[in-house]
Amino acid sequence: MKTSHEKLELLEKIANGITWWIGSIPSLVVHTLFFITSFLLPALHIVEFDKMLLILTTVVSLEAIYLAIFIQMSVNKSHEKIEDIQEDIEEISEDIEDIQEDLEEISEDIEEITEDIEDIQEDIEEINEDEDDEDHIERAKNVILKSNVNSNKNEIKFLKDKIQELQNMIDQMKKD
Repeated sequence: MKTSHEKLELLEKIANGITWWIGSIPSLVVHTLFFITSFLLPALHIVEFDKMLLILTTVVSLEAIYLAIFIQMSVNKSHEKIEDIQEDIEEISEDIEDIQEDLEEISEDIEEITEDIEDIQEDIEEINEDEDDEDHIERAKNVILKSNVNSNKNEIKFLKDKIQELQNMIDQMKKD
């Protein structure tokens, strides 16, 4: 046994099929043949003209009522789909706004990182310059120390020679 939901789905499928068929070329051909036949019946004296008009008017009126219902059902379904699409568009718009905010934050982060990189490069250049200066200072100190050591060696040698001379003189005086 079919549930009420399944029955509604079946009726909607039938209504959609009828609506589709009404808007097709075969429907145009069938309606045209029906009207031609309706007007030929009184011309061929098969049915009286008044009866034909009464039946034709009744059939066309009923068809118009059902067509209006089917068309309104299609409009309602289209409206529901449009609302769903609008909701989707709103969600997408919100997502786009979030993505734009994220992009702005990322851009700011990139700018900060770029500034940090520039600062680091400047620091590295300063360190390299300082190392160069320190190397030069260290070399200068070494040169000064070496020259001082050489100078001190010479002085020590000179003093040793003087001490030796004085020692020799003292020894000479002791002998005399």
